[in-house]
Amino acid sequence: MVHRSFLLLSRTRHPLLPWMAGRRLGNAEFVVCRDGDGKLQAFHNVCRHHASLLAYGSGRKSCFVCPYHGWTYGLDGSLLKATRITGIQNFNEHEFGLISVKAATWGPFVLLNMEQDVDSDTDIVEKEWLGSSSELLSNNGVDSSLSFVCRRDYMIECNWKVFCDNYLDGGYHVPYAHKGLASGLNLDHYSTTIYEKVSIQKCEGGSTERTNDYDRLGSKALYAFVYPNFMINRYGPWMDTNLVLPLGPRKCQVIFDYFIEPSLMDNKDFIERSLKDSERVQVEDVVLCEGVQRGLESPAYDIGRYAPTVENAMHHFHCLLHKSLKK
Repeated sequence: MVHRSFLLLSRTRHPLLPWMAGRRLGNAEFVVCRDGDGKLQAFHNVCRHHASLLAYGSGRKSCFVCPYHGWTYGLDGSLLKATRITGIQNFNEHEFGLISVKAATWGPFVLLNMEQDVDSDTDIVEKEWLGSSSELLSNNGVDSSLSFVCRRDYMIECNWKVFCDNYLDGGYHVPYAHKGLASGLNLDHYSTTIYEKVSIQKCEGGSTERTNDYDRLGSKALYAFVYPNFMINRYGPWMDTNLVLPLGPRKCQVIFDYFIEPSLMDNKDFIERSLKDSERVQVEDVVLCEGVQRGLESPAYDIGRYAPTVENAMHHFHCLLHKSLKK
């Protein structure tokens, strides 16, 4: 869940063509597609016959065929074919289409609205999801036309909130845990701005000279946390997003989607080196988060204190979480 009723998916690399993508969020399964007219459609990923999942992964289809008993649905969710139902009584195919979910887009993102009585047009999504931070994100290229590069998943042995806390410490851990990353950032110019449900951390690029025009981070980096579990990182020609999914009290899955400016899409060497650098940072963070999880379970730890000059985004996250848990 990203904010109230909105669930989030990244778009595919072909946003204007028919496509589908299956995604599990919590106990719910969804399928999102564009039909032949390019209209965005979203449904619960469940066949109406015996509850089989219809779709896995992503790709292009002209219809959805249940792998269990062959029931077939159009990209608009209508039931096109119900196999071997001769003799069934009082069956109305119009009542057995896929259960729809409202969908909308903002920039490169697709969001699903689980509250059917709430409007899902783009303006509502922008206001409810991003609030007053949307203009700053737009001005920093978050909603620009970028090309999808790849997806990577990390299974981490820590509570999902531990991963979020690590992201939100205002660069506190960077010079100690990410020395390679720190060399490319000017941490003296690290700042954090708090919005309604979003916190944005910004940092200028470092002065370290790079050879062969290899500059992954660029002149500035922006790190946006959208409550409760989504991160947007925009730096140089890159954007990556992190969706954190709880899998239990001490386990979570973090889904990374990488995007790049179209002009660099064919620069395989640059992309490979950049992804390798990113992987190194993620591995370092996994070690940190799993170590914190073990420390939290120690009888020696009770409660920590916030460092007020850097950990205000973390404090903001905790306040929002406390408010949500009290409801």
